[in-house]
Parts: sequence; C-alpha cells; structure tokens
Amino acid sequence: MKISELQNLTREELIQKEKALKDELYKLNMQRYAGRAEKPHMFGLLKRDIARIKTILNLTKKEK
Repeated sequence: MKISELQNLTREELIQKEKALKDELYKLNMQRYAGRAEKPHMFGLLKRDIARIKTILNLTKKEK
C-alpha cells in the first residue's frame, strides 16, 4: 500500500484499515504458531503498512 493512497483516506477509514490489518496479522501469527503459515512474507508487509498508517495518523494529529 502506498502512502499517497493512505493520505487520501479519512481518519476513520485509516483507523478501520489499521484494525483490519492487525486482525490479519493476528490470524497470520496463529498460523505461524500452528506450523502452517502459508504466506510468511506477509508479516513484514503487514507490519510496514500498519506503521505507515500510524505515521499518517500522528502527522494529521500534529497538524490540527
């Protein structure tokens, strides 16, 4: 997910997207501990996207 795409979203949409990504990361972690993670490359991608969303949320909070 690109930063330019995220910047066009509203604060509520960003929060919802962050929750969805955290849920997906949780499910992927459960697969990892069960020994059957199908997409191990997704861990880094999900964490990076969550960090991008948090960064944008913090920037918009500081601007106000």
